[in-house]
Amino acid sequence: MTQPVSPPRYDSGKAPVAAPLPAWRTLAGRADVRTLSLLGVLAVLILIGGITKPDEFLDTRNLQLVLTQASVIGVVTVGMTFVITSGGIDLSVGAIVALASVWATTVATQEYGFTGILFAAVAVGLGCGLVNGLLVAYGGMVPFIATLAMLASARGLALQITDGRTQIVTIDSVLSLGERDSYVLGIPPLVLVFALVTVIGWLVLNRTTFGRRTVAVGGNAEAARLAGIDVRRQRLYLYLLSGLCCGIAAFLLIVLAGSGQNTNGNLYELDAIAAAIIGGTLLSGGRGTITGSVLGVLIFTTITDIFALNNLQSDVQQIAKGAIIVAAVLVQRRTASTT
Repeated sequence: MTQPVSPPRYDSGKAPVAAPLPAWRTLAGRADVRTLSLLGVLAVLILIGGITKPDEFLDTRNLQLVLTQASVIGVVTVGMTFVITSGGIDLSVGAIVALASVWATTVATQEYGFTGILFAAVAVGLGCGLVNGLLVAYGGMVPFIATLAMLASARGLALQITDGRTQIVTIDSVLSLGERDSYVLGIPPLVLVFALVTVIGWLVLNRTTFGRRTVAVGGNAEAARLAGIDVRRQRLYLYLLSGLCCGIAAFLLIVLAGSGQNTNGNLYELDAIAAAIIGGTLLSGGRGTITGSVLGVLIFTTITDIFALNNLQSDVQQIAKGAIIVAAVLVQRRTASTT
């Protein structure tokens, strides 16, 4: 019985084509590149600060100050990252921080002590986030318009409450959190809160159903709806999350400044959006990274510190920030066009 003959193999002279990598590995590789790039930028800034002002910049107290200042806007940026990942935007975060800080530092609120101030700040943040979420998710308003209206309203209400005056905090248990005696292993409590919020945010975005739904809504809201996701409820939750982060940030700012002012949180919305963008979060939605956003916050805070130590004008600092934002957006577009 003859054996079956296998068909002849022809050598084309070309190397075998490797199988394409899975999509998740490709995205992970790009995320690693972005993270390394941001770490490289941060390292260069630290080097510049160490060269220009070695004694001041590398001083332990200055580094603690940089991290403390980054903590307030960093908590806001975590919430903003979720909103942008879903394809939305929140222009009211700075105004919500201002309103929460002044509402939590009124004489009536301070009568309830530490708990009263913390509760008021968080409650006001959640309340504003709820209004934003209802307007966007169930009112059908464009996020830009809804949050812009909240920006104006919250700023006006904050001014009305304070009548333009600074409200001094008199609760020792609140003020003591900003003193060096309360540091844990040399780390300010505000930085520890920022780290905790960052870790929780990373876990929620990357390891939970809530995070996957957020990415799905941002990538294609209609496809997410057909897949069984309640898109409107998801968007409501996201603005509630952003409001919660604003309330926490307002409390941190009260500890840091020892007061509440209607000017608190000025331009926080721009800083938070910029940090998220340069961190790799897409403005169009569908992709977000907490790690990148945090690195973006540290980069901007370090830039501000270097400019302050070198007595450089703030307008040059804003130009530098603008250039970084433009470069980050161009890189995003180039990356998107190659996919």
